[in-house]
Amino acid sequence: MAEFVTEAKQCPAGEPRPGDPSAPGDRPRRGGREGGPAADGHEATAILDRARGSVDPELRAAVESLPGAMGRIARYHFGWEHADGTPAAGNAGKAIRPALVLTAASALGGSGARTAVLRAAAAVELVHNFTLLHDDVMDRDTSRRHRPTAWTVFGVPDAILAGDALQALALRLLAEDPHPAARAAAARLADCVVELCEGQHADTAMEQRAPDEVRLDEVLVMAEAKTGALIGCACAVGGLYAGADDEVVAALDAFGRQAGLAFQLIDDVIGIWGDPERTGKSAGADLAVRKKSLPVVAALTSGTPAAAELAELYGRPYDEQDLERTAQAVERAGGRDWAQVQAADRMSRAMQELVRAVPDPEAAGGLLALAEFVTRRSS
Repeated sequence: MAEFVTEAKQCPAGEPRPGDPSAPGDRPRRGGREGGPAADGHEATAILDRARGSVDPELRAAVESLPGAMGRIARYHFGWEHADGTPAAGNAGKAIRPALVLTAASALGGSGARTAVLRAAAAVELVHNFTLLHDDVMDRDTSRRHRPTAWTVFGVPDAILAGDALQALALRLLAEDPHPAARAAAARLADCVVELCEGQHADTAMEQRAPDEVRLDEVLVMAEAKTGALIGCACAVGGLYAGADDEVVAALDAFGRQAGLAFQLIDDVIGIWGDPERTGKSAGADLAVRKKSLPVVAALTSGTPAAAELAELYGRPYDEQDLERTAQAVERAGGRDWAQVQAADRMSRAMQELVRAVPDPEAAGGLLALAEFVTRRSS
C-alpha cells in the first residue's frame, strides 16, 4: 500500500483532479483511440442498459416468489412499486455487478455465454441489494435512489428481514441452476458474503473508535472487503460460467477487487462532495454520521493542521453548521486529492490484472469500459 503523503497534491486551477468524472483519459485506450466509447462512457452505458434489461426479468421472477410483506418491501426497494403497493417506474440501480458477470462471461466465452449466465448475474445483484438494505439500516441512511430507504418506510426489522430474504433467493437461484459452474459460483458467492459481513463489522467497529485510533491501511482492507469483494466475485463468476481455468478466474477476481476499491474511493468522495440532485442522498451524509471514510481517514492521518481541526470536529456531536467546515478540513488536509490519486492507482492495477485474464484488447473492451465508467462517475 502506498503511504499517504502529508502534503496534498495540488492541481492547477481549473484542471480536474485524477479520478474526477470529468478528468481526461489518463490510461491507454483500446487501439489508442482518444474520445472513443470507453472515454465518453457511451459503451459502458449501453452495456449497463443491456444488463438491466436482461437481468430484470430474472430478478422480478425471483422477488415474486417471496411471500407477502417480504416481496412488497423488495419491490419497493428495487423501485418497482410505491410504498402503497402501486406500480412505479423507479430506479433499480445501475446494474454494475450483473453487467460485470455478463461481460466477463462474454469476454471469455462468446455471445452464447450471456444467456447461460443470466441466473448467476441475477444472484449477484440480489446479494448486492441484500447488502444495501442492511447498510441503510446500519448507516441510518434515509434516502437511496432518490426515495426514502426501505427501513424508514417499513421499519428496521422488516427491512433487515427483506435483505435476508434476498440473500436466500440468490443462493436458491444458483442451487437450482443446472449449469456445471453453478456449484462453484454458489460457494464463491457464499464466501464473498462472509467477507462482506466481516468488512461491514470492521466498518461499524471503526465508528466507535476515536478519530486518531484508525489507521489508513486497515480502512483500505475494510473497503476491499465491503466493496471490492463483490465486484471481484461478479467478474470471477462470469469467468466460471465461461469455463475459465483457476488462474484466469483469480485474475478476474483481482481485476474486480482493484476496480472495486477505486469505485469505493470515488464513492467516498461523492459521499462528501456529491450533488444530492445526482446522488439521491443528502449532501455530506457521511460527515454527518461521522463516518470514517477513506478521504476522511487519509485527512486525519496526514499530520497537517487541518487534520487536527478535523479530529476536533469529528470528536464532538454533529452540528449542521459545521458541515461545510468539516468538508473543507478534509480537503485542506489532502483527503480528497489522496482518494482521487489512489483511485487512479487502483485502476492501473486493475488493468494489469485484466490483461492477465483477457489478453485480447477487443475481448476485454467491455470490462475496461465498465471499470472506467465506475471511476469517472459523479453519482
